[in-house]
Amino acid sequence: MEIPLLKEIVIVMSIALPIILIFQKIKIPSILGFLLAGIIVGPSAFNLLSSHHEVELLSEIGIIFLLFIIGIELSFKGLISIWKTVFIGGGLQVGVTILITALVAMSFGLPINQSVFLGFLISLSSTAIVLKILNDRGEIKSPHGRIALGILIFQDIIVVPMMLLTPILAGKADDITMTLLFMLAKLTGVGIVVFILQRYVVPYVLEVVIKTKNKELFILTVILLCFGVAWLTSAVGLSLALGAFFAGLIISESEYSHQATANVLPFREIFISFFFISVGSLLDLSFFKDHFFEILGFVLAVFFIKKIIVVLVSVALKYKVKTAFIAGFNLFQVGEFSLLLSSVGIQNEILTSEVYQLFLAVSIISMGITPFMMQSSESFASWLIRVPIPNKVKKRLDNRNQHTNHPENDRFNDLEDHLVIIGYGINGKNIARVAENMDIPHAIIEFDAELMKEAKAENKHVVFGDAAEQEILNYVNAHKARVVVIAISDPEATHQIIFNLRQFSQTTHIIVRTRYVKEIEENLKIGADEVIPEEFETSIEIFSRVLKQYLVTESKIGEIVAEIRASDYELFSAVKPLNKKGSFQQFNIPNKELATLHVQHNRNDIVGKKLSETGLANKYKVNLLAIKRGKKYLSTIGPETMIEIDDLIYLFGSPKQIAQLDKAIKI
Repeated sequence: MEIPLLKEIVIVMSIALPIILIFQKIKIPSILGFLLAGIIVGPSAFNLLSSHHEVELLSEIGIIFLLFIIGIELSFKGLISIWKTVFIGGGLQVGVTILITALVAMSFGLPINQSVFLGFLISLSSTAIVLKILNDRGEIKSPHGRIALGILIFQDIIVVPMMLLTPILAGKADDITMTLLFMLAKLTGVGIVVFILQRYVVPYVLEVVIKTKNKELFILTVILLCFGVAWLTSAVGLSLALGAFFAGLIISESEYSHQATANVLPFREIFISFFFISVGSLLDLSFFKDHFFEILGFVLAVFFIKKIIVVLVSVALKYKVKTAFIAGFNLFQVGEFSLLLSSVGIQNEILTSEVYQLFLAVSIISMGITPFMMQSSESFASWLIRVPIPNKVKKRLDNRNQHTNHPENDRFNDLEDHLVIIGYGINGKNIARVAENMDIPHAIIEFDAELMKEAKAENKHVVFGDAAEQEILNYVNAHKARVVVIAISDPEATHQIIFNLRQFSQTTHIIVRTRYVKEIEENLKIGADEVIPEEFETSIEIFSRVLKQYLVTESKIGEIVAEIRASDYELFSAVKPLNKKGSFQQFNIPNKELATLHVQHNRNDIVGKKLSETGLANKYKVNLLAIKRGKKYLSTIGPETMIEIDDLIYLFGSPKQIAQLDKAIKI
């Protein structure tokens, strides 16, 4: 049985793959490769898409995953911290853009209703492109990232009222007041449901799922939550993307949010590509060719109008001028929700086909140049703020920006030159304890919920997650760590962790604990600096203690241990003579031995008496070397030294005399 959509996916990806490979070679963002692939397969080029609607559905799934991850990254606390940017900044940006666009459109002879609707379209920016690039660059929580995020959230919310107002602008609405009140009531209801899920339901469900230690079940639960809340908002007339954002907020306060992000990221990358392909396929190449200069003029107009508005809004919110300029370069484009809204405009006959194609061309070009502008935004902003302006104006701006909003940093964001401990088992706990005592900054990654909670109860810097996921390593800044200790018992996961670390850092010192010596070579090949096999380290510890009983000096024991480790434990792993016989000749004393005896009874001539009164030297002909009393060792032995019950006494003498003494102290 043939599945039509499967053929579309194969065709689209077959075209997109070589384009993106070439673009990566010449350092062009992959987003543009997907847009170009969409143009090629679109109806105005080779018309290779027969199931365009299904491709659009795949693109919507991509947007759902994108907004879900952004919701996780932000959290309710983060959203509250930028409420001014969302409602004041977003409201000003959208309102002023609609006003200026409407005035410009009316000057070109368009009717007022069509001009206002174009204002709606132009005011919305691309959530998919901007947030993806900011997220990939780790700038979501930067000041300009917060501005972009706040304004984009408002735009995603306001698109619903815009859709409701479109029939009114087209003269096809009934009772708009009741419709808006009904929509407000539904939005309030969704908010209540989201609050209940976040506070009471989802934490309990995730707790139960995590205890099963089934990774597949965890992924299924996360995706169900994402799609479930998105479906809920869609069912009451809100956007799918807004629901996915709410789903991300629900899980954001959970200890397991970072692992959820790591699991969803691959799905986002796959499906979001269909969004850009879908957008590119809408472009009419013949119209684009015939109206190229006109389109270019409108692109420049949109760029400057939106950029200036965003800069002014950001400055009004008391952000620094440079931050405001960077935010302007982020939000100048026309976005994907504008494309969705434009389809509503066509249905209500408020847009003509010519105006629609003009708007579509402007949208695609503005989206296409966005990655370049965002990559160079800081350089452009630095150049712009150096442009000569009157000293009074500069002083006023400096004073205005002295109370710049500084979002709260994540506790892991500033970690650098630190220690990362992967696994909070016995070894991980011991390493963390020593690191804390030595004031070494450290972070812990643990995939066992119980061990993670134990670490949190001890006020450790711990994150729940699978360290084999690059997202989890990035979260604790593993690429900036001085040392990473991998203390887990999963060889495959260990290999993946080493590989991922070496993709981003060649300087981080990686120490691996393994169970078996056979795993040493493979880990070293992948990129580990040191590999410590558990089975032989135990042998080394035992062997070291044996040597100490033979009074081998610490320096000599250190030499032997160093040689064993330097030879990758060959002494233990193969029958190979070690030329150290001379070290033990000193213990080959005829008819003498070292012994430890336990003083168990007080019915003898030793307990409670001074050493000079016990007869150890005269009667039994043995020398007392040391006494262990409780946890203390008495090594300074003299005639006045007392022997007490439960002492461990360390003796040197003939086996026969020691046996007689042993018999005496047990009577």
